[in-house]
Amino acid sequence: MADPLLDGRTAVVTGGASGIGRAISRTFAAAGADVVVADVQPDPREGDGPTHELIERETDAAATYVECDVTNRADLVRAVDAADAFGGVDTMVNNAGIFRSEDFLDITEDAFDRMFAVNVKGTFFGAQVAAERMLDAGDGGAIVNLSSVAGMRGSGGHVHYCASKGAVRLLTYSLADALGPAGIRTNAVHPGVVETKMTTEDVPIVGSDASEEYASLVPSTRPWGTPQDVADAALYLASDMAAFVNGQSLVVDGGRITTS
Repeated sequence: MADPLLDGRTAVVTGGASGIGRAISRTFAAAGADVVVADVQPDPREGDGPTHELIERETDAAATYVECDVTNRADLVRAVDAADAFGGVDTMVNNAGIFRSEDFLDITEDAFDRMFAVNVKGTFFGAQVAAERMLDAGDGGAIVNLSSVAGMRGSGGHVHYCASKGAVRLLTYSLADALGPAGIRTNAVHPGVVETKMTTEDVPIVGSDASEEYASLVPSTRPWGTPQDVADAALYLASDMAAFVNGQSLVVDGGRITTS
């Protein structure tokens, strides 16, 4: 068996209890990392018990849960501080995010502010707090931001979401420039539609009337991504396999970005 890719690392995963974040947390733990699961609640929407407890049953990694609202910088500080129990953060995954579908003219100021508070502010300060610790330690590190293909191509039905994810993409490029000389790599994963509670219940895309049309635009053997698809991409970017990868956007969408 190959050596674990993240052996000896400590990762903080925001939004780590459910969906994509849950898959990332479990995948990183299986690869050898101790994990801080930072989320607004410990119980996953999928059921099957808290993610941090599942990790400790499934793997030899240590894991803990920290209640964290990423719109509050103090919560992010507490989440990153929790990594000190495992040796300190050296891998930060800014995964927490929200998705809404609204007509442009119906988007309120409150809805806009909420979208940017979670998706942009949460990512910005998650990276900032983690970078402070990594710079103090002087051993480099990896930051992985979750953007979206919506931040690369736009959509009239999700204008504020697309704008927020586009901001995450440019933030990633800027952080790569700012932190790279200190050995801290910053990259982004850009998923397409991934089958989670968010896309089946909150904003139904998977299984909706429009799903067949969307599926026809994906040049792949399946139209929807899985949380594991995204987790595997994040694992690559966090690991030494990507030691010379910095400021990049890794698209995980079955090729949808290539079609009209």
